[in-house]
Amino acid sequence: MASPEIIDYLDVTADRETRAELEQAVQLVSGKRTAVDCGCGAGSDIEFLRGQGFLVYAFDSEPEAITRCQKRFDGDDQVKLFHTTFSEFDYPRVSLINADSSLFFCPETDFNGVWQRICQALESNGIFVGSFLGPEDTMNGPHFDREAYWPDIMALDAQTVKSLFKSFKIITFNEHRSSGETPTGDLHHWHIFSVVAIRH
Repeated sequence: MASPEIIDYLDVTADRETRAELEQAVQLVSGKRTAVDCGCGAGSDIEFLRGQGFLVYAFDSEPEAITRCQKRFDGDDQVKLFHTTFSEFDYPRVSLINADSSLFFCPETDFNGVWQRICQALESNGIFVGSFLGPEDTMNGPHFDREAYWPDIMALDAQTVKSLFKSFKIITFNEHRSSGETPTGDLHHWHIFSVVAIRH
């Protein structure tokens, strides 16, 4: 059963505003509109992608997230939902992969293999859009409650993030730093790298 903290997170992010990076990435897609949404949560990005005409394969390791998405997209055969992890998901060939605030939680020991599979799943000129946790983020610190949320947290520095995209053309690379309250009311310092890139 999901923790109260995860339930609150899914509640407050179900209808969050679409990020500018995802809107930009969609405009770069050429050809057939197919996407993978990694760590889909309550489905806000699926909703946006469906509105843009995408067939969406979406997965999350949290059963409550998939249950909510099953209800939200009931009867929509263009949304394929999977309860699984980054390392266990069978990535189809698609034109866009969205991984916002989700790769943070891929176990570090699995990440290299997962990243290779993500790259291989993208068609030629396919688009990656997503974010990576910076080392100064609260989630990478000693006071983040990993038991209430997710036990695996992976942070990367800017140079390491950029090195992942050797076979891509980076369109947007932004480093975000800010402090404030999370959607669930907790104090937080954010340190996030967001990327939009085209696979060669």
